[in-house]
Amino acid sequence: MLILLPPSEGKATEGDGPSLDLAGLSLPEVNGVREAVLESLEALCSGPRERAVEVLGLSPGQAAAVDRNLALRTAPTLPAARLYTGVLYDNLRLGELLAGPAAARTRDSLLVFSGLWGAVGVDDALPPYRLSMGVKLPPLGALGTYWRSHLADPVAKRADGRLIVDCRSSSYAAAYRPSGEAADRTAAVRILKETVAGGEVKRSVVSHMAKATRGAIAHTLLREGRAPESPAELAEALNDLGHTAELTAPAKPGRPSTLDVVVRD
Repeated sequence: MLILLPPSEGKATEGDGPSLDLAGLSLPEVNGVREAVLESLEALCSGPRERAVEVLGLSPGQAAAVDRNLALRTAPTLPAARLYTGVLYDNLRLGELLAGPAAARTRDSLLVFSGLWGAVGVDDALPPYRLSMGVKLPPLGALGTYWRSHLADPVAKRADGRLIVDCRSSSYAAAYRPSGEAADRTAAVRILKETVAGGEVKRSVVSHMAKATRGAIAHTLLREGRAPESPAELAEALNDLGHTAELTAPAKPGRPSTLDVVVRD
């Protein structure tokens, strides 16, 4: 099983490890692309500050991220497991997983997508940074589109023969889209909130709750050592573990299945 995750907008702001070493990151075959994105980000942040803030989609209170981006090559790093914070990672509880019997399984099963690094493992040493996948970074353009052609083969090799559990948001899903036989082994996780009003049951897609639920189901699968090999087995495993999971086959061949996880008030 390979679980694909987004990063978090919120990140730790200080590291305590050595400076960045691209050669030590997962998927080293994309290091040349990482260098190109890093150089483009440095060029942007070295120019007019107002322009960098605008392109990166920062609020005035987040402007310090421009300075952090300029120090990426020399700043102390920390493992991705500690760098990424926020609702999904609060519920994923990586510290607990990596300190217990599920540690090896967790390291092998998680791949975190990133606008700057493409995709990384939870042990990869990274400096604090700010660059969302949805950014159009001059001169590279939309990062989701830019990364897609470069990540297709490395991620496909990492996922070879494995169930792909896609917990990414739409902007990060743009950077890698399973196709062909890999799509048959992919379940795209969608979170639906179920409410009852006037005796009528309604379901709606949620965002904040989706992050928490995706983190929680990934934690449960890894903690319990479940190793489903197909989307149908994944739905069965999650139902066994106390979730409400419903699988929908793709509308067209070569597309992932959709796994709806239903949460209720």
